[in-house]
Amino acid sequence: MQYPVVLHTDDGVRYGVTVPDLPGCFSAGDTFDEALESVREAIDLHLEGLAEDGKDLPVAAPVASHLGNGDYAGGVWAVVDIDTSRFDGRAEKINITVPRRILQRIDTFAKANGKTRSGFLVDAAVRAMR
Repeated sequence: MQYPVVLHTDDGVRYGVTVPDLPGCFSAGDTFDEALESVREAIDLHLEGLAEDGKDLPVAAPVASHLGNGDYAGGVWAVVDIDTSRFDGRAEKINITVPRRILQRIDTFAKANGKTRSGFLVDAAVRAMR
């Protein structure tokens, strides 16, 4: 999942980072790059805590939805890609019925994009539920 983050600096060197879609999740770094690396770890730990508490992971909103918030004025926006799959829980086998031609198209598309049928269907379902 791609989480937007906003970086602020008072001195042009060190940066604080806020994750608008994860209230209470923030980080900092002595350089811009260190701040981005640090916030990846902060997001991962934040999501791990939510998962351990049995809570749903917040879905990331587009940067544009946060631009009107004065708390982020003057900040620099970036997007951090976080693999949230480890928080999804154990996989379960299911049985579904799909029309043969659609299944062939799914398999062709999944293979062309380096995915399995199951991986593609899960990704498609997650995107549809956002």
